[in-house]
Amino acid sequence: MNTNQIIVILGLIVAIAAALAPNAFGQYALVLVALGLVNGFMNPMADMTARMAYTVAAVAMPALANNLDVIPMVGAPINAIIDNVMVMVAGMVVANFLMALKDQVMPSGN
Repeated sequence: MNTNQIIVILGLIVAIAAALAPNAFGQYALVLVALGLVNGFMNPMADMTARMAYTVAAVAMPALANNLDVIPMVGAPINAIIDNVMVMVAGMVVANFLMALKDQVMPSGN
């Protein structure tokens, strides 16, 4: 297992915990963003298409997941899990954006 897989698994565990026990810990979002930032800085995406796909997913998936609320019993928890996972993905997107911005500003030799 590499670090990317470990961070994603940790993020999934935190996202599920945040959806199932939201009052147990008040800083789930902070942990998810931190995991996303760490993952984004440690594993930057060089492919512009992949960065764009992650950005679109981070924006669109929570809106699409809101439609799951109509499913009795399981819709709301699945919606919450997807929303929480997308918080982690948003951290990855921000980190990758900052890395791409740094590559644009800094000369290639530095």
